[in-house]
Amino acid sequence: MKHLMLLRHAKSSWDDPMMEDFDRPLNDRGRRGAQAMGAWIADQGLAPDQVISSSAARTRETCALLGLAQAPAFEDRLYHSGPDQMLAHIRRAQCDRLLVVAHNPGIATLAGQLCRAPPDHGRFLDYPTAALTVMRFEITHFSEIGQRGGLVEHFLTPHDLPQS
Repeated sequence: MKHLMLLRHAKSSWDDPMMEDFDRPLNDRGRRGAQAMGAWIADQGLAPDQVISSSAARTRETCALLGLAQAPAFEDRLYHSGPDQMLAHIRRAQCDRLLVVAHNPGIATLAGQLCRAPPDHGRFLDYPTAALTVMRFEITHFSEIGQRGGLVEHFLTPHDLPQS
């Protein structure tokens, strides 16, 4: 059995309209949201064995604020990648519990493609910032992962948590 967690980066800042998209940091709400999601992951005993993330500033900051023991591998190709590119990275994972931190629309599309049935949550389709899907797959290796194979165990956003 394998667990896949798909996290969209937390809310980014638009204070500097001239800043390159890749370099945008999180805003205060995003920082609180990332910390809240990290606390939830820890409280649920879902600490990942492996973390892969886009290398953009906002995904790096999101990863740092999650407070996970596992250091992320930052991948340039995950910056605004589509679901196929993300899936290629996932299929190379060598762990039992994988966390992917990336961007919309790719992360939302991938979550929708991989789950057997969407969760009963009004925000799943638009996958807001810091949204997290946790899916279980009855597979031996991530290389076997396929569409509609994941059972959604959790879907939540920072707004679903009391401390954010």
